[in-house]
Amino acid sequence: MCAIHSSEIYFKNTIVLACRKERKKERKKERKKERKKENNGNECIKANALSCGECIQVGAKCGWCTDTEFLKQGEPTSARCDELESLRKRGCDAARIENPHGSQKILKNKAVTNRKKGAEKLRPEDITQIQPQKLSLNLRSGEPQNIKLKFKRAEDYPIDLYYLMDLSYSMKDDLENVKNLGTSLMKEMSKITSDFRIGFGSFVEKTVMPYISTTPAKLLNPCTVDQNCTSPFSYKNVLKLTSNGQQFNILVGNQQISGNLDSPEGGFDAIMQVAVCGEHIGWRNVTRLLVFSTDAGFHFAGDGKLGGIVLPNDGKCHLENNMYSMSHYYDYPSIAHLVQKLSENNIQTIFAVTEEFQPVYKELKNLIPKSAVGTLSANSSNVINLIVDAYNSLSSEVILENSKLPEGVTITYQSHCKNGVVNEGESGRKCSNISIGDEVSFNINITAQGCPKQDKPESIKIKPLGFTEEVEILLSFICECECHKHGIENSDMCHNGNGTFECGACRCNKGRVGRQCECRKDEVSTEDLDKNCRKDNGTDICSNNGECVCGTCECKKRDNPEERYSGKFCECDNFNCDRSNNKLCGGHGRCECRVCICDANYTGSACDCSLDASTCLASNKQICNGRGICECGTCRCTDPKFQGPTCEICPTCPGVCTEHKSCVQCRAFGTGEKKDTCERDCSYFNLIKVKDRDKLPQPVQAFPLMHCKERDANDCWFYYTYAVNNTEKEVHVVETLECPAGPDIIPIVAGVVTGIVLIGLALLLIWKLLMIIHDRREFAKFEKEKMNAKWDTGENPIYKSAVTTVINPKYEGK
Repeated sequence: MCAIHSSEIYFKNTIVLACRKERKKERKKERKKERKKENNGNECIKANALSCGECIQVGAKCGWCTDTEFLKQGEPTSARCDELESLRKRGCDAARIENPHGSQKILKNKAVTNRKKGAEKLRPEDITQIQPQKLSLNLRSGEPQNIKLKFKRAEDYPIDLYYLMDLSYSMKDDLENVKNLGTSLMKEMSKITSDFRIGFGSFVEKTVMPYISTTPAKLLNPCTVDQNCTSPFSYKNVLKLTSNGQQFNILVGNQQISGNLDSPEGGFDAIMQVAVCGEHIGWRNVTRLLVFSTDAGFHFAGDGKLGGIVLPNDGKCHLENNMYSMSHYYDYPSIAHLVQKLSENNIQTIFAVTEEFQPVYKELKNLIPKSAVGTLSANSSNVINLIVDAYNSLSSEVILENSKLPEGVTITYQSHCKNGVVNEGESGRKCSNISIGDEVSFNINITAQGCPKQDKPESIKIKPLGFTEEVEILLSFICECECHKHGIENSDMCHNGNGTFECGACRCNKGRVGRQCECRKDEVSTEDLDKNCRKDNGTDICSNNGECVCGTCECKKRDNPEERYSGKFCECDNFNCDRSNNKLCGGHGRCECRVCICDANYTGSACDCSLDASTCLASNKQICNGRGICECGTCRCTDPKFQGPTCEICPTCPGVCTEHKSCVQCRAFGTGEKKDTCERDCSYFNLIKVKDRDKLPQPVQAFPLMHCKERDANDCWFYYTYAVNNTEKEVHVVETLECPAGPDIIPIVAGVVTGIVLIGLALLLIWKLLMIIHDRREFAKFEKEKMNAKWDTGENPIYKSAVTTVINPKYEGK
């Protein structure tokens, strides 16, 4: 960007023009970036909806303006469809905006059953565990409808249990233990429910090679000669569900073991028949349990080809005289087919299998919702405990599932379980660890996108897996606006009756186009009509910002709903005006046909020049402190010493250092008069610390700068600079204080002692010297007097010698 000093503007017009061009280029770049960021696309505009019905199907945010005077010149009919807030900003009255909302109505709302065990016995159909039972929803596209379901596990709820047993030869010892299962299981289950029924069925394998031996002898007795076995069969319904446990024991006691050739068994055929032959089995609309007992694996879809069976299982009941009669005709069912039928018939499966096949059936359990796996002992002696434990595990979990959704409809779940646990997503379908009498709830959102092609009501069903109760939801769709009902067919307002006038616009008949349906489709692009769309007979049709429809320009729509092309030739827009501070027209005006229409008290090409002088008033109520000129609401200081928004700041004036001394002290060193109120009183400048005085900034022409040297209470000096740079106050301070050094005691004491000693020695030397001089003078005087003295040399008469001489008479001198 160009930067021109204010004092030079009047003398450098050519440079000013160059800078304006440069700023204009940069503003265009900024606008492009801004448009990319601010909108990823307005779905209402992108839809190009030509009617109110089409508009409201785009999404819940879209509305349609029915005001006949709403559209401006050049805007197409689809411009009536926009986001609600955008329509209001564009001048459409709220009462003229079509924005229908969905609704819901509860049709059946029977309260969940609160019944204690031992109370009056109710029929299964009179027991309610889920509420409400039936609703109707009126769905608006993109607008979710929330419903709340309540589930409460009823006490003493009836149970039907069907025991399906593998009677191949390897299960011989298991059969002996199961013969007494009826009465024992009835007794154990009476602790859970007073209404319990039990049934029994058995299976072996398909009666074709290579699954069994088809020799006549083996068909009669598939076991060895010394073993008495019954003929092989696929599935047999031995006992319909009954509350008579003794009957169960008798009929099961009459059963004989059978045999087959391969290890996997035909159990899937049997499960399918148990699931779909409800009348033969005797299922009630209560908790349905299927116990599947085996010590082997299973055949599934495709395995039938080994026996020449290629027709897929049809999932229908084929029991004749309680025997599956089509095992040789239909293949084994697939796992997915079984899951579907078990779910449709609300059957919960318990796989009682030996430890060897636990991994296989655990994998199968993961594919079959509401199923459990228990480890069967070698002789089935633990089967009762296994069934009770598996039932408690299955019944303590509720999982919601829904029927197939209509096209365009989505559903989400949120569960509110025990102890305040909230789950969402796929986990939002279920709650675990539910005891009898516990109540949980589910929030379900159902959303439609668009309208179904057939435009007819739909329904979906939601039910807890393994339970017979369900919630039915009737769906209807809002596909047209309310104003559609008041449309005028073949209206004169639509060019001689070529369309229906509804919701403030023409909905053209087939083959007609134009805002008033004034053209046929085959004449839309003729050269004669295109001439009317060229400005000043130029080459550009609709200024390259629109399409020529029936000789009239229909301007393009922008992704940003705030931005629009307009004008007879789409030559205008409301987004290509000058900007200030990255705001269109400085935020103080509106853009019309690429020119800013400024608000009151603003002027300039970008409405960035304020005519209000109040922002230039200094604290002394003078304009720019009497030291500048107010231009566009901002002071231009004429005195170079002064700066700031009102020309009141003088960084180089005397007293600046003293004024800021306390704040610099408290912020840099935590000392001074304002150290307790530093954060409140001294946050008006940016503090920058430097290591030494050489690093302090030096005065430059760009902005005035003051060097300061101050002394604190401890006689320490600190150095800093104060400057105002583009209204930002900056203080650079040397981070270390300069304090006077204290006296060095040891040298002083040593010096004093040395001085005293030296002075003493000097005095002694002087004294000694004086004594020597004095003694020499006295000696010289003595010598002189001695020389001058005249003494008598005779002897003293009174002098007597102190020496006495004695001679030895005997001495001869030898």
